[in-house]
Amino acid sequence: MEFKRKTALSDLNSRLHNLIFWKKSPQEQEPDSQGPLFLIIGLGNPGREYRDTRHNVGFMVLNRLADDLGIKMSRVQNKAITGSGMLEGNRIILAKPQTFMNLSGGPVGGLVRFYKVPLNQMMVIHDDLDLAFGTLRIRPGGGSAGQKGIQSIINSLGNQGFPRMRVGIGRPSGSKQGPVMFYKDFLHWNEKNWILY
Repeated sequence: MEFKRKTALSDLNSRLHNLIFWKKSPQEQEPDSQGPLFLIIGLGNPGREYRDTRHNVGFMVLNRLADDLGIKMSRVQNKAITGSGMLEGNRIILAKPQTFMNLSGGPVGGLVRFYKVPLNQMMVIHDDLDLAFGTLRIRPGGGSAGQKGIQSIINSLGNQGFPRMRVGIGRPSGSKQGPVMFYKDFLHWNEKNWILY
């Protein structure tokens, strides 16, 4: 099961790279404080009890991205765990807000203001119950579509013009128990369906 989870997250991460930028070798990733800054945020809930739930897929994708880029997520800043690195000559900041997801706007707004990041150079990665498992959708902006973490960020920024990536976590056939199903163990619920399409 652990192998399946790693394989699925690796696939998600590869597709994330292809959609945003091409990865260079570590030798080409020398820090350059003058390069453009990009902020990539993964949404989830803190705490061991939420770690492997579907609602935390934003954290999972960000963790995998950090691992692949050799970025240490060790700094606590604005109520978020952050790490920084270089990719394609651009400085990137990865961040996982450590408030509950519904309150993500505080940490995200603080980071945006601290780093003075233009909103079109920020991306928020979050789960979407209504997308088929493993499906990715990128939007340049817009409303929250009921995603409370996104709504919190919109409220904090006073602006909905920031890119976001929706990662499909799927809804069990015939199920309308969204709030309950969010917190089912991701691995157990979908252990036979770690195939992305």
